[in-house]
Amino acid sequence: MKNITITLPDNSTITAQEQITPVTFISRFGESNRHILAVLVNNELWSLNTPINVTATVQPVYTDSKEGAAIYRRSLCFLLATAAHRLFPGRRLLVGHSLGHGYYYTIDGDPLTEAQIAALKEGMQKLIDADLPINTSVISYSEACELLEKLGLVETRKQLNYRSPARLKVNVLEDFADLYVEPLASSTGSLKVFDVVPYHEGFLLRFPAGREPDKLAPFEDQPKLFEIYRQYKQWGREQEVTSASSLNQLIHDRTVNHFINITETLQVKRIAEIADQIHARKEARVVLIAGPSSSGKTTTSKKLALQLEALGYRPKVISLDCYYVGREQTPKDENGNYDYECLEALDVELLNKNLLDMFAGKTVEIPSYDFHSGSRYFKGNTMTLAKNDILVMEGIHGLNDKLTPLIDADKKFKIYLSALTQLNLDDHNRIATSDNRLIRRIVRDSNFRGKSAADTIGMWDNVQKGERLHIFPFQNNADAMLNTALDYEIPVLKVYADPLLRCVTPLQKEYAEASRLLNFLSYFSTIPATAVPDQSIIREFIGGSAFKY
Repeated sequence: MKNITITLPDNSTITAQEQITPVTFISRFGESNRHILAVLVNNELWSLNTPINVTATVQPVYTDSKEGAAIYRRSLCFLLATAAHRLFPGRRLLVGHSLGHGYYYTIDGDPLTEAQIAALKEGMQKLIDADLPINTSVISYSEACELLEKLGLVETRKQLNYRSPARLKVNVLEDFADLYVEPLASSTGSLKVFDVVPYHEGFLLRFPAGREPDKLAPFEDQPKLFEIYRQYKQWGREQEVTSASSLNQLIHDRTVNHFINITETLQVKRIAEIADQIHARKEARVVLIAGPSSSGKTTTSKKLALQLEALGYRPKVISLDCYYVGREQTPKDENGNYDYECLEALDVELLNKNLLDMFAGKTVEIPSYDFHSGSRYFKGNTMTLAKNDILVMEGIHGLNDKLTPLIDADKKFKIYLSALTQLNLDDHNRIATSDNRLIRRIVRDSNFRGKSAADTIGMWDNVQKGERLHIFPFQNNADAMLNTALDYEIPVLKVYADPLLRCVTPLQKEYAEASRLLNFLSYFSTIPATAVPDQSIIREFIGGSAFKY
């Protein structure tokens, strides 16, 4: 009989015969075991109910960790789907986008009344109070097809036409089941903090912020962002491409090139509309573009410049990177590292003086910055603004008025970018905007910066921290918002990202995230890079762009 050894974080060990389930030794993690939602087994995320049958190093995943918060959200979504299945049989529950600390949902047919939404919340609460087990079962392909058809999970069933393993995992809660995407909590009783509230034609499933798992943060509405999402969701329905399976069908039928052309045309149209808005603002002299990492700011700046030229402007570009104060004057973060993302890392005084002088018709010398030495220098780069010239600046602080406090509001036009894909994996599993951007970044960092997938994953938490501090709080200050996601891009990026992610090993702490992304990418067929137009934003990440960077 085979013995296995489990090594815990304190280096103590457990020996078992053949297999052992994490929930049976959760008390070994100490007083905080009640906050454990899952475990990392050799750096792979496992449910507490999944037996371990190999020698492994095991670490707890707590509710206030990034992985724990994601498990909590997924588990609440599964709980909501179970309650909706019981209350509204035969109707499709459709997950939408994130909004604050919540997900927007609709249900097909007539919108739910406030009483029905209250009943949905009550149904979830009853499941939580009963503290029922959430199990994972392995079933055959034919059983999965039959189960999904019986439950009316249309998009999930369609996915099995393009992703068809002989055995599939399903999550099971009493009389409801859904395909396994990632591990869930082991029981419903651990999901005590949530809310379900009416919002527009649907409702919000609200959940705690990851750093404060025991309470709900106050709701902060984002009407501009919601409207962008609403428009793109409607467009996706009109194109009949709303999920991974419907996109895979286009690829399978060899009609995806037409969809690519439509998608690219729509984005060019949206950029042209923003150029028209700028043109209508006769006093605007500087366009400030901001957005999170890998939102396509550089390519968007160049495409916007073309549209502005078509309207008679002569755009000039200033990089905010030129205005770094220098390494020795850059503040440090709580870990003692230089914080290049804080506003104080930029010479705000010099930037504003240069802008005012240019608006007054003066010629100014623009600084340069050497990232290798961490120093600023001047090499005779001058700039003057003529009557039809307009500045385009892109950078992390573009929407923050503290960047340009001396510039009149009517002279500034602010644009917020993000990759807000309208696609879902299926009815109940959404595609996170941050996943879209992380995959873009992994591909770009490998192609142009010599970084491995593990390198990019390892620094992604710090990138997101900077976004939460310096970008997201100011997004509602934007005069215009642009969705830079292209709904065909993940099948293109998969060609590059898949082999990179497979190089991350179980010996690396980034393995759990790499495995999750590989699982996510497995839902998509592939599209060759030759199908991507040379002015597409995707070219910023895969190479071959008509633009010079």
